[in-house]
Amino acid sequence: MAKQEDQFKKVLSHAKEYGYVFQSSEIYDGLSAVYDYAQNGVELKKNIRDYWWKAMVQMHENIVGIDAAILMHPTTWKASGHVDAFNDPLIDNKDSKKRYRADVLIEDYCLKIEGKINKEVTKAAKRFGDAFNKEEFLATNGRVVGYQDKIKTILARMGKSLENEDLADVKLLIEELEIADPLTGSKNWTEVKQFNLMFGTKIGASADNSTQVYLRPETAQGIFVNFLNVQKTGRMKIPFGIAQTGKAFRNEIVARQFIFRMREFEQMEMQYFVKPGTQKLWYDQWKETRLKWHLSLGMGAENYRFHDHAKLAHYADAAADIEFNFPFGFKELEGIHSRTDFDLKAHEEHSGKKLQYFDHEENKSYTPYVVETSIGLDRMFLAVFSNSLVEEALENGTTRTVLKLPSVLAPFKAAVLPLVKKDGLPEVARKIMEDLKWDFNVFYDEKDAVGKRYRRQDAAGTPFCITVDHDTLTDNSVTIRHRDTMEQKRVAIASLKDIIKAEVAVKTWLQKMEA
Repeated sequence: MAKQEDQFKKVLSHAKEYGYVFQSSEIYDGLSAVYDYAQNGVELKKNIRDYWWKAMVQMHENIVGIDAAILMHPTTWKASGHVDAFNDPLIDNKDSKKRYRADVLIEDYCLKIEGKINKEVTKAAKRFGDAFNKEEFLATNGRVVGYQDKIKTILARMGKSLENEDLADVKLLIEELEIADPLTGSKNWTEVKQFNLMFGTKIGASADNSTQVYLRPETAQGIFVNFLNVQKTGRMKIPFGIAQTGKAFRNEIVARQFIFRMREFEQMEMQYFVKPGTQKLWYDQWKETRLKWHLSLGMGAENYRFHDHAKLAHYADAAADIEFNFPFGFKELEGIHSRTDFDLKAHEEHSGKKLQYFDHEENKSYTPYVVETSIGLDRMFLAVFSNSLVEEALENGTTRTVLKLPSVLAPFKAAVLPLVKKDGLPEVARKIMEDLKWDFNVFYDEKDAVGKRYRRQDAAGTPFCITVDHDTLTDNSVTIRHRDTMEQKRVAIASLKDIIKAEVAVKTWLQKMEA
């Protein structure tokens, strides 16, 4: 756990030092759980969004995109259930005066038990060596099985209590587990109560004529209210999908863990409309497809796992999360939900407008079912960034910090470096940069020794460094250095574009989904 915390601190520090993420309004001591994406961060974020959009929309003939407004008619949120039921269980510690989500306190308790399981696995792997079978050990070791059963029992009870809105039992569970305030160790808790997460605001020219509206807490409803518009204008046939990316806002009780849980965040969602009765088939298919998308980035299959929901939302008949191994443990990265026909029927009821699909093959109208894939862009950013940040020991006894971002997502694909700032080398380097920037985002750097510049680009995550030296003036070749291997090759200037493209092209990476 201490090692994880140390790694997380390095992630936070590196994100600021190399221009990825800043605390919002930092000169005024910041605003809690609100962050700004800096010059490199905005590029990485855009590249993740584009990689998702390419895979989700451009590569599917029957999926289209929209960009719905953040502000929507307030009845939208009544129909969706957010006005009445979009709550988190809040609990205060009477001694520290700190506020927490009751369910997160319980989940963190289970995470500590999971840490004990990991310790047992590590000890056993060391003891048995190559003969160690992790799956068999997890299934047969008495102590580990006991830990796993305890986690299941705790989460099942919590899920049932929250589903039944039995908040007294949630508090009782916290007391029985002897969960203490993480800051002070106090176990003096208030009762658990529900807290609505929506940000409200007013729209109108004057206070007398203003209307209560909300900053959207999710992007999905903008898709549902536009279902029929898109279907008719796009002449879409079931099954088909509508995708969008955009900001959402939640007044989180305890927003923490850097950009993992923020009050202003961005979602990438796709709602897939299917014929009733086929939703299980599509649910399973989208689970598989979305995991393949994640694996295409090469961040290690061992860092992903599915978690099926014990407690289903009121609108769902199946739900699972793709969890990622963040520096603070496995947490939700993406959700796949079978939402049934709840949303369209609810909006039909509240609006009085028919939201059905006419099936020409069956010559009848029906309300489609929906399978949703929803990923937090900021969480994906954190997954990519934290997984990529490593310290490597070198043969000469030194270490280097390198941000091994998937090259398809890297903010800059190459840095062009003149060996010295004279003898015509900067002019040649500038000419190379001018040519490459039509196809790639490239960076120019002529300050400090070239070795220091290499290290700077390693830490910033740039896949290639291109060095212009005195030989370049006569042979029209340069040295290209690969970030991950530090291998250096002499290549012709004319071949640079093809070399970089072969490594960073979206097609190269997405085709791994088909392998």
